[in-house]
Amino acid sequence: MHRLSFKNRIASNYIVTTALLIFVVFFIIYSIVKYSVYSHVNNDISSEVEKHLTEIEIVGNSFHLIHEEEWKEREHNTLDVNPVFIQFIDNNRNVIEKSPNLKKSTLTFDKEKTDKKLFDTKLVDNAIRQIQVPIYQKTKVIGYILIAMSLEDATMVLNNLSEVLIIAYPVILILLFFIARFIAGRSIKPISSIITTSNIITKDNLSSRILLPQNRDELFVLSQTINNLLDRIETAVEREKQFTSDASHELRTPLTVIKGTLEVLIRKPRDHAEYEEKINFCVTEVNRLNHLVDQLLLLARFENQKQTLKPEKVYLNALFLDTIARYSTVIQSKKITLSTEFSKDYYIETDNYLFSIVINNLISNALKYSNPNGNLIVTIKTINSKIECYITDSGIGIPAEDLEKIFNQFYRSKSSNHPDIKGTGLGLSIVKRLCSLLNIDIAITSEENSGTTVILSLFEADFK
Repeated sequence: MHRLSFKNRIASNYIVTTALLIFVVFFIIYSIVKYSVYSHVNNDISSEVEKHLTEIEIVGNSFHLIHEEEWKEREHNTLDVNPVFIQFIDNNRNVIEKSPNLKKSTLTFDKEKTDKKLFDTKLVDNAIRQIQVPIYQKTKVIGYILIAMSLEDATMVLNNLSEVLIIAYPVILILLFFIARFIAGRSIKPISSIITTSNIITKDNLSSRILLPQNRDELFVLSQTINNLLDRIETAVEREKQFTSDASHELRTPLTVIKGTLEVLIRKPRDHAEYEEKINFCVTEVNRLNHLVDQLLLLARFENQKQTLKPEKVYLNALFLDTIARYSTVIQSKKITLSTEFSKDYYIETDNYLFSIVINNLISNALKYSNPNGNLIVTIKTINSKIECYITDSGIGIPAEDLEKIFNQFYRSKSSNHPDIKGTGLGLSIVKRLCSLLNIDIAITSEENSGTTVILSLFEADFK
């Protein structure tokens, strides 16, 4: 079954509505004209009744015309444009007098019709409107005056009007359909642009955008929304390409190192100590590769916004202390001075596992980039109904120009490119992603060679 185009559907729906409206308008016009025509005839008949009732004289139980000769000479003896037919009958329905224009015909008295009520009937197959008015001698009816007027003119006017309306009705609808179709075509032109643009967009061509209409209507909003969607898709695709490229590079580096080391080992026999040294080096690189894969899997796992969270009551003080305890060896080896400032017990409602990853990565980074004999301060306090956690180190810091990029995947600050500091550049990307999922605000302030402060802002849970 062939389906109408969107443009034709708009025009058709418009025409259906317009057809009903025009039908109602035409019906009202016809009714008004009909009422006007019949009202004119009714008024003329009423005037004739009043005039002719004054021209009769009642004598006893009979009546006769006062000026019979004058009455016969007036307009009723000709068939004019709107002839008036007059007829007098007695109580026995015998014709006493009638207007000459009736010739051999007579008006028929209808005993079923109410006195003084207008009704339509026939006179020699011609439509007329008639009234029957009783003539009284005191309270006794002694006869009737029958007055009728031709409805030929009224019928002709109404027939002509109905023909005009019937012919005009489909013509107007057809004309309006094409006009509506033309206007609809111009109105939905941005949709055609959307279709054209969509057809040329591929994964290798995401730069095309829909031209925005001049009028800021719903189609403007639709076009703008689609353009914004394309911007997000293009950004996501570019980010994915960059992620794939960076991940490939990061994975290839330890594999190349391991391969090169093993190739050197098999070129010639070596002593036990050298074998042990190279094997331990390969194990270190494998561990690094293992850690990188774990980080990549973790990042991919929480890339979806719809990741199911498991919120629960989390004791913030204990979480920080437990995380710090896991790095006690590093703290002792680097002789770092640790201090915690918790003014009270703090509780939040969040996903304990995910938030633990955030805290673990931040503490790990603070220790990794701290200088020996440095300081690490962890502070929790309430500010403006929010809990704020500060993790401050006195390490190598981050240059100001790198602060905006540190959350990018695989990005490592120039100050962190130290041969003794290993990293993947994924830790803060994971932290940023998890903070977004947990609805936690994160900010980092830093000064090169002075230290870094990470600020987490979150809502305190109410467990009363």
